[in-house]
Parts: sequence; C-alpha cells; structure tokens
Amino acid sequence: MSANDELAGELLRLLGGPGNVAGVENCMTRMRVSPVDRDLIDETAIKSLPGVLGVVDDDTYQVVLGPGKVTKVTDAFRQQLGAAGADADALAARGAAIKAGQKQRNNTPFKNFIRKIANIFVPLIPALIGAGIVAAVRGLLVNWDAVGTAPEFVGAVVPALTVIGSAFFAFLPIFAGINAAKEFGGTPALGGAVAAIIVFAGISDVQYSLPVLGDIVLAPGQGGVIGAIFAAGLCAWIERSLRGKIPDAIDILVTPTLALLISGLATIFVFMFVAGNIATAIGTGAIWLLDNSGLLAGFVLGGLFLPLVMLGLHQALIPIHATLIEQVGFTPLLTILAMAGAGQVGAALAIYFKLNRNKSLRTTIKGALPVGILGVGEPLIYAVTLPLGRPFLTACLGGAVGGAVAGAFNQFAGAFGATAIGPSGWALLPLLQSENGQGYAILAYVVGLLAGYISGFLITYFWGFSPALLAEHNAEQDEYGVSKGEGADAPSAAAPASAAASGAQAVMGQRIDILAPVEGSIIGLSDVQDEAFSAGTMGDGFAVEPTSGDFRSPVSGTITAMFPTGHAFGVTTPEGLEVLVHIGLGTVDLHGEGFDLKRAEGEVVEAGDVVVAVDLEAIRGKARSLATPVIVLNGAAFPIVERRTHDGPPLTVEAVGVATSTRS
Repeated sequence: MSANDELAGELLRLLGGPGNVAGVENCMTRMRVSPVDRDLIDETAIKSLPGVLGVVDDDTYQVVLGPGKVTKVTDAFRQQLGAAGADADALAARGAAIKAGQKQRNNTPFKNFIRKIANIFVPLIPALIGAGIVAAVRGLLVNWDAVGTAPEFVGAVVPALTVIGSAFFAFLPIFAGINAAKEFGGTPALGGAVAAIIVFAGISDVQYSLPVLGDIVLAPGQGGVIGAIFAAGLCAWIERSLRGKIPDAIDILVTPTLALLISGLATIFVFMFVAGNIATAIGTGAIWLLDNSGLLAGFVLGGLFLPLVMLGLHQALIPIHATLIEQVGFTPLLTILAMAGAGQVGAALAIYFKLNRNKSLRTTIKGALPVGILGVGEPLIYAVTLPLGRPFLTACLGGAVGGAVAGAFNQFAGAFGATAIGPSGWALLPLLQSENGQGYAILAYVVGLLAGYISGFLITYFWGFSPALLAEHNAEQDEYGVSKGEGADAPSAAAPASAAASGAQAVMGQRIDILAPVEGSIIGLSDVQDEAFSAGTMGDGFAVEPTSGDFRSPVSGTITAMFPTGHAFGVTTPEGLEVLVHIGLGTVDLHGEGFDLKRAEGEVVEAGDVVVAVDLEAIRGKARSLATPVIVLNGAAFPIVERRTHDGPPLTVEAVGVATSTRS
C-alpha cells in the first residue's frame, strides 16, 4: 500500500468513516469533504497526520495537502469510499442536500453567493493552469524561433501549442456556464448551451438598436464569463420555476426549450452587451489603477489580501481574474495579491529565529515553509502567525511592501501578470507574462517576492513581539516540546512534578518495584541508541524492546505527565518515586500517529493499567527505534538496589529519606 493510500485510509477513519462522508472533491491544494456529522471528525488527529498541512472548517471540511499530492490522496480516498460500499454519485447528491440544509458559521447570503461564484471556477483551475503553462511554453518557443537559433521542428510545433494553449480560454464561458448551472440548481447542459451563444462565431450576424445607445453590434466572446454566469443563472431559474408546473408528459420537451429560448434571448439582447461593458470596465479600470497608482494600490491589496482570505471574501476576485485574462491576456492583480504569501514566509522565518527556544513551533515552521514558498500559505497562517496574533499583522505588512513593489513595476515599467489562476509563490513563475515579455514578468515578480520576504522578516523580527508575547512563547523547551519552568536546568522539566513540590515523603528503607511497562525483552540503557538515555543524563533505569502495543504504568500512582503525542508519560507514586516511560526513539516526530491515549494527566493508576495503546506496525520504520526507556527521575532519593532481566520486576528501588527531585 502506498503512502497516499495509507494517508487516505487514515483520513477516512478520522473523518468518521464512510458513513460520515457525504461527498468529496478537491481543488489545487485541498481535499474538500462534506461530512454528515462534524462532531465525528477527530480534527486534532487529522492535523497531526504526516502529509496534512492544515485544515479549514468552512462550508466543506477542507484538508490541506498541497499541490499534486491532493489529487493522489483524493483519488485514493474515493476508491476506499467505493470499496466500503459508498456510491460516489449518491454520496455527492446526499452531500449537496446536507450541505444545503446545514447551518454553517458565516452563513450569510452575501458569503453564500461568493462561495457559489468560487465554486464555478475552482473545478476549472487545473485546466486553467495546464493551458496557461502550454501557452507560456509556446511563448518561449516563439522567442527562440525569432532569434533564428531554434531547430526547424520548433516552427511546426508552435501552431499546435497555440491551439492547445488557447482553445480552453476561447471556450471558457461554456465551462463557466456548465458549472454556474450546477451551482444555481439547473441542468449543466442547458447552462453550457446558453453560454455557448457568447462564443458562437455566428453571433456577429446579430445586430439591433437600442434607444440612446443606437446600433449594437455583437462580437464572439463579448461578455465572457460574466455574461455566461448571468445567462446560466437565468436559465437555471427559469428551469426551476417551470419544474412541477408543466405536465410530466411534455416536461422534457417544454421546460428545456423555454429555459434555453428565454435565457438565450436575454443573453443576446441584454447580457452580452451589459456584461461586455462590465468586463471592459474591469480590464480598463484595473490597468488604469496600476498605471496611475500601482505602488499605493499594490500596498493596499498586498496588505489586505490575507484578512480577505480569512473572511472568505477573496473568492469574489476570481471572476475579476478570469475577466482580466480574457481582456488583457493576464491578470496583474494575482501577482500583487501573491505577495501576501511572501510576507507570511518572511514572518515565519523571523519567528523561527526570534523564538529560538520554542522547539515545537520551530518544527512546525520547518515543515510549513517549503509549501509556503510554493504558494500554499494555510499552514503558516493557521499554525504559526495567526495564533501568535501580532506576527500575523506584521506578515500582512510584509505582503503590503511586496505588493507595493509589484505595483510599482506595473506603474513605472509595464504591466505584468499571470495567465491563469490557482498557483502563487514560486509555483506561479511558469504562468507569468507581460507586454514586455516573459523575462520581464519573471524579474518583476521575483523582485516583489524578495521584497515581501525581506520586509516580512524585518518587520516581524523587530516589531512582531511585545515583551510579554516573547516571554510567553520563547521559554526553553525540552526534547518533547514542553516549556521548562523559570530557571529549570533539568533535561526534561516536563517530567512528573517532584515529590518535594507535593510534600510527599518516603519512609527510609521502603522498597518499590518498577515493572516493565510492556511485554518484550529487557535491555540495559547503555544499549539504547540515544545519548540522553544511554549516558544516564536523565537518570538510571532500563529499557524494553516491545512485542506488544499495550504500554502500562510500571508503578501505582498518579499520571503527572502525559504528552499530547502519547510518546511519553510519567507516573509519581504516593511515596514520591518519579518514573518516566519514553515509548520508542524519535517518536515525538510522529505527532501522535499510531498512539491512542487511554489515560489522562491527573488520573490515578495501578501498576499494570494500560496508559497508551500503540500500533507498533504503523510506527515501525517511521521511528528511529521502538526501544522504550524507563527512567527513575529522582534516583538520589530512590536508588536502585536490585535489577532483574526476568522472573520479576526489572528494578527495585529503596527510599533513602525525603523524596526530593534531584534531576540534573
């Protein structure tokens, strides 16, 4: 089974199983699931899965996986749904009904309308990217051929690439019409049919006059995707209005005919003219804005884009991008808005260096930075800058500076933009174009990105943290990612609270047996392949090579430390003996995968009670070792007096007096 299949299986389980999945689809970076009951989703476990970059709980439950990987995992997810007896079409239909009936947060008419508009274009993004890259390659070959150094076959290939790269964009209104009909409750084929009027070559034969406006001459493509959405929306409304009112015997004849005829006439005599002027105004207005105030506009757009993303309002820009691509050949807005991600990357780097003691956050940043550089910003936003608060604002300022630089290029050197929507970051490079050539577009974009990185870093490093925020998040941490107390000098201050702190006392000479926490063979600490354990830095004890996945308490007492990842726990006996069980080596990096916590911190347990259940096969090969050290943390108060490898408890300790913590 491949890694993608395994991840899909885990996601299916943590999302509540096949019965809780009413529909699934994916965009460029996210698998979007329509759950039946959100309460059945184990979000914490999903976030900890290797390969999952983050989650977004919106109208659908979205698992961020990144470009490329999302398609493979979603395909595997669908296959496993089918194997579980779930019919994809039935699930999609049920999901649509559940989705329509659920009361979602931010469920306002305006945001719902914006989501509908976004849903029209999201399924088109792969085709937009593919056609855009083909068009970009075609442009490079044309330049190569123009300088006279290209092989002869290049001249023959260029026309074919022109067709491949341009055909989708030429008929984009039809695809928009099909998806619009779906979103507005109509028949997709009718939505495509009425939108096809816009791109039909014969539309130029239609001429008419309007009062005040005079003669109207239409041209193929006039109105573009905006006109297509108007047309398909009206067609869907007419179709829904007629359903149930027309006798069943003639419904198949009358309803589609009337819907297409009425909406088609409206498209020809109203929508193409109106939408054409709207599209022209958008293109002209955007270019004018960037030509005359690109620096200021870039600063505002680059700085405000991330808050718009959080509110879901960025989706309203998708039709504008599509219109600009139709009108100008590229969208200069996208290259400016992409600078918001550059500010996040710069801010994350500043946080990495500023919070040099926060091991857990630095680990998160190291995992999220590569995809952030490639344009997937959700992990950095939701796992790093936004939870910290102030650094999110400084990241936005970094994006504003990058946007200002990109806007300045538009204003003072020449407009540039992206020939397709979807990617950002460095992944956008193949899609860049301008009237000054692709080389200029790439140069302007890269300079803007670097400005966003640098400004996001500097603003966050010097102004992103108040003294209180810095003190809160930069406390020294142990290897488990848990903050040490003020002035703590122990290698693991996250270990159980000392007996001295609780006032516990042990009777001198009292003996306590420490059992093996799991079935397996007993080995010495010197055989453990980790210097902190083998050298006795954390204390003396023993280790077990486990053959079972049930990890138990080695003594009776209270669980005084339970790490969220489940890879380690500590128990303190009533006498004050402190014992740490560390399940495997390098298992903290699994972020809880394969670990099932059966007990919680503060619970009283008996020796032999199961504390953590581990799927050994799931973590074997992912962890450095399964060897499980068992450490006496306060050995000065409870020195080991007897060791066994079989026939009894591996260790027996003897109290020498007041049980004080002497970890050093």
